[in-house]
Amino acid sequence: MSDAYREAGVNLEAGYESVERIKKHVASTMRIGAMDIFGDFGGSFDLSELNYQKPVLVSGTDGVGTKLKLAFEMDIHDTIGIDAVAMCVNDILTQGAEPLFFLDYIACGKNNPAQIEAIVKGVAEGSKLSGAALLGGETAEMPGFYQDGEYDIAGFAVGVVEKDERITKANVKVGDKIIGLPSSGVHSNGFSLVRHIIKEKGLDFHTTYEGFDKPLGEVLLTPTEIYVKPILNLLKEVKVNAMAHITGGGFYENVPRMLSGQLGARFEQKAWNPPAIFPFLQKAAGISDKEMFTVFNMGIGYMIVVDPSDVEQTLSLLPTATLIGEITESGEVEIV
Repeated sequence: MSDAYREAGVNLEAGYESVERIKKHVASTMRIGAMDIFGDFGGSFDLSELNYQKPVLVSGTDGVGTKLKLAFEMDIHDTIGIDAVAMCVNDILTQGAEPLFFLDYIACGKNNPAQIEAIVKGVAEGSKLSGAALLGGETAEMPGFYQDGEYDIAGFAVGVVEKDERITKANVKVGDKIIGLPSSGVHSNGFSLVRHIIKEKGLDFHTTYEGFDKPLGEVLLTPTEIYVKPILNLLKEVKVNAMAHITGGGFYENVPRMLSGQLGARFEQKAWNPPAIFPFLQKAAGISDKEMFTVFNMGIGYMIVVDPSDVEQTLSLLPTATLIGEITESGEVEIV
């Protein structure tokens, strides 16, 4: 052990303990193609073990944003890793990509092995939910940069899709229907506004408010839904024209990303019931519907565009999904 390094605020022994603690979680994500998944300087994946003829790799990277502040406040750290994985794999899924592997980066002010294990346990759970191998990562102890007990986490996912089967917005047309999959809550976007509302309105993260069965902070920490497995199963049966992951920017920013030219989208707001957290926040802050749909997912975490003839089969394969709208020629996103 380096005494000088310890005096500078870095505990190498705590780092070694963290590595030992997370080994079992990393190993639990093993999948076909993953090679030497622990201990090397880089993670390796053997693409030749998969039955792809013209593989295209699709990658995505993201973090969790200020949702981390709630994890610190509630001292709950075993779900935030699921969020980190979800934000990446749901993005690459929109092109029809099967997630292959995930890498994480955790930076902290002081290495707390139990806390690091809880975070990586969540990352491993998210990886398993998406079918990705957790091939490696990095834990950086940075005293003086982060306060003790606080950290940041980011991730990086790589997936694969057959070149001829990659989903783009090229096939979307007027009259196509939009199917929505429910979100589990706020997911991992809009938390700067959430925290502002909580502070300005004198609400308390540790209080259980009417309409909820647990404290507000725990409701808000509900991890982001991972849509990979049901969507990959759907793609085996139905031709999907486009997909969108509803993240930061809500409907108004993310829906246009699956449209081309002058196409628009029209949604029937009464077609689905958002989780209780959304009307709770909207009522507390007196925010307009337009603002809510600009910031939050409003209960729809993922969208699929299909031909009208495929709606019935799509809904039968996705029991929690709902027909929420259609493609128009308006060039705008309309929420009725």
